[in-house]
Amino acid sequence: MAADLYNQLLQETDEEKSILQLDNMVKMDLYTNQGDFIIQSEKLMDPEEMIKVRKHTRFVDFPKHKHDYIEMNYVYRGKLEQKVGDVPILLRKGELLLLNQFIEHEIKACEREDIIINFIIRPQFFEYIFTYLSAENAENNINDFLINSLFEQTQNGQFLYYAVSEVESIQQLIQKIMIEIMRPNTFSQSSIKLYMGLLMIELVKHTDKMRQLDDSSIQQQLIIKSLKYIEENYQTASLYELANKLNQTHYWLSKNIKKVTNRTFKALLQEKRLSVARDLLKNNEIAISTIVEQVGYDNISYFYRIFKSKYGMTPKQFRMKYGST
Repeated sequence: MAADLYNQLLQETDEEKSILQLDNMVKMDLYTNQGDFIIQSEKLMDPEEMIKVRKHTRFVDFPKHKHDYIEMNYVYRGKLEQKVGDVPILLRKGELLLLNQFIEHEIKACEREDIIINFIIRPQFFEYIFTYLSAENAENNINDFLINSLFEQTQNGQFLYYAVSEVESIQQLIQKIMIEIMRPNTFSQSSIKLYMGLLMIELVKHTDKMRQLDDSSIQQQLIIKSLKYIEENYQTASLYELANKLNQTHYWLSKNIKKVTNRTFKALLQEKRLSVARDLLKNNEIAISTIVEQVGYDNISYFYRIFKSKYGMTPKQFRMKYGST
């Protein structure tokens, strides 16, 4: 199967054929509608997709650009030369590079034998990953990378370079993701999310293979723990309880949560509760009043008001449209 996949990837895409036959330039309209070269996910993936695999286009230099998504470059064969920010990087077979949406990079033209796989990942996907990473490991660079990617107002361009060509567990997970996306089946989307979550855990476990660039700040570590707390305790969570757990004043914690995420603790908690409620409403067997209690509200009128403000319809209307039959 590996040989078949390689032969498939070696074939020239329509874009590559056009580059070879015509002007040897990147066609900007394939990647963006904006004046600045910011590659847009809507140009490359369907709205419902969280993760997509795309072979990097060979034979042409890619000028300096950003993305509105998180990108992972993986060298399947050959090499990839690029400059990320002001740092020149040469990726070799089996190595990978994570780039968030605020970092600029430019890429040197790849030869025919250079097969580079770009994993296009919406930042929203990594909200799932917080449930996998424990607060005890908040100091690792993956968490630092995620918090800078999930909350746009930080505008902190960041990348992580992993020399993991000899780490079999990581190589196997990447191969599985590629196969699921390029040869999809009924369970592919669920499998992809699972494999990507496992991949993040493996990267945390192999920090010795990472070329470290930035240190996590104490402030960011506390914010990560705060987000983890909301994920696990949304029914009863309170800012005062969290502040006590972290040995911080509630005023300092509230101020810094707002500074990093651009949202208050209350807004983050409400967003989590409404997200859980939305999923529960798809099950017609659970009464709406029960769902309201389960997610932590005791005022059903208030719940109806904030749910409609968030999703543009009442809980009852949402259930009628999306509920199981």
